[in-house]
Amino acid sequence: MLKNKDEIVEVLNNNGVIAYVTDTVWGLGCLPNNEKAVKKIYEIKKREAQKPLILMSNDIYHLLNYVKPIPKIGQQLIKKYFPGALTIVTDKNENTPDYITSNMSTVGIRVPDNKVFQEICETIPGHVLATTSANLSHQPSAKTYEQALENMTGLADLIIEDYGCHAKGLESTVVGVMNNELRIFRQGEIHLEI
Repeated sequence: MLKNKDEIVEVLNNNGVIAYVTDTVWGLGCLPNNEKAVKKIYEIKKREAQKPLILMSNDIYHLLNYVKPIPKIGQQLIKKYFPGALTIVTDKNENTPDYITSNMSTVGIRVPDNKVFQEICETIPGHVLATTSANLSHQPSAKTYEQALENMTGLADLIIEDYGCHAKGLESTVVGVMNNELRIFRQGEIHLEI
């Protein structure tokens, strides 16, 4: 499906930031180990430094490299809702740089259910993106390719078309999993009761 795999890899390897579709809203991301590119995301969005990015991939297996063993309750949520519109915030390990998590000890992880996004992750080195939504801070998230172009042209280094795999338009639900306890930070596409 993706026509420009080489270009995507080249942009990311050269401190680049890409915009792409997910199952929820459009994302803006870079390689997690690239501090320059992460800083660029904060500059593009005019994002507050204390707001962390999250890590997304096409497979939970790749994300496990960045977190401490996930408590059982978190594993159950992963089995039930991944891939899908759930972000799990859990304890990070030493592979997750502080500049992604705003120096917090936790990181959000998610596996979106979108073929184009999954293909991007299959293509890129490490298969993981440090990511946030493709909009300026305090502005609505981009829900279509046209909105992503409007928001990110001249800012993102590459805006990847969605090939008809559209975003649904509602943000992911964000849940914290610490010490086998759940905390809902944001109700989104998936409705969770605790």
